[in-house]
Amino acid sequence: MARPSKHDGAVFKRNDGKILWIRYRDREGNRVRESTFTEDWQEAQRKLRERLQARDDKLLDIVRKGEQLQFSTWVDFFLENYSEPPLRAEKTHEANLRATLHLKKSFGARKLSEVSVDDIEFYLRRRLQDRVRVKIKDGFVQRERLKPATVHQELRVLRRILNVAVRKKLLPSNPCAGVEFPVKVKGLFRPHYMGWAEQQQIELQAPDYLRNIIRIITETGLRVYKELMPMKKDQVDLENAVVWIPDSKTPNGVAEVPLTEIAVKAFRDQWALAGKSPWLFPSDENPTGHQKTLKTVWHATLRRAKVPYFRIYDLRSTYATRLSAGGVADEWVTQLLRQGDAKVFKKYSQMKLQMKREALQKLNRQANESSRSFDTERPN
Repeated sequence: MARPSKHDGAVFKRNDGKILWIRYRDREGNRVRESTFTEDWQEAQRKLRERLQARDDKLLDIVRKGEQLQFSTWVDFFLENYSEPPLRAEKTHEANLRATLHLKKSFGARKLSEVSVDDIEFYLRRRLQDRVRVKIKDGFVQRERLKPATVHQELRVLRRILNVAVRKKLLPSNPCAGVEFPVKVKGLFRPHYMGWAEQQQIELQAPDYLRNIIRIITETGLRVYKELMPMKKDQVDLENAVVWIPDSKTPNGVAEVPLTEIAVKAFRDQWALAGKSPWLFPSDENPTGHQKTLKTVWHATLRRAKVPYFRIYDLRSTYATRLSAGGVADEWVTQLLRQGDAKVFKKYSQMKLQMKREALQKLNRQANESSRSFDTERPN
């Protein structure tokens, strides 16, 4: 029987130098020696404690792998394998490329495991002081400071990159989980629920094709730019009330989508508007043959309807909210949205609260009307 060790680990100095080393045993009982790359005794003790804690938590192999991998190398791997189309949309990949240019400048030379919470928060504070650089003929000029939303986008990209590293067991945890963004950010994703009255108000001011788009998305949950705008007529089967989505943002998005009566009518109306074109939303101005953006007409329609701006993508959120508020189980709503992650319902909880408020307002109106209609005189 092996003799029990007196100490869990030790810090020592080799005869051939000043650098401190640590010695400990892994979970299999094998003796491990490694350099701390420091002459500071306290720092070496801290390194030993971290190793022992990682060993006890069964994370020692993960920590050691992360220490051998450079941050820039991992970012390149992420962009090639987890960002490029068709795995992600082209716009998502472009946003990732822009963000990683700045991330690699700050963290590129470090090991993946060396990126800490303090480092990330310092990076965010520094980026918030940077100014927008615009390229001109003679070089670059600096404009206003970066918007907090732009810097927050870089944080979200970094979080995704490190989340993949955690899943691949290169990091024990994601340091972004402990990061507090330095300032309040306006304009972050906050789903907007479009009520029925608001929808009618918008449709009254919308051109015919946009009115059809509003009805289709709120009845089917289609992604406006990835699925609906490039749709061809041969994808639509009005007789069987179904449309086929051959390409989507995620693999779960490739599927047949059932249509309601309202959606069928909207598709039929748009079919007539499209004329002889094979596209449902044709455009002579675009080389693809179909419309690519609705930003201008969407802004103008909301302005004419006197409705505060919200993203057209929130029509998809409205579809999910109406399903959920109507009593459809969350698992089924996830299937109808063609989402792979059920956590999407966190985005819709506040919108269901708004629907409850609308229901209470209707209840109050009905109660007031009833009191006026059936009020009786109080006896003397």
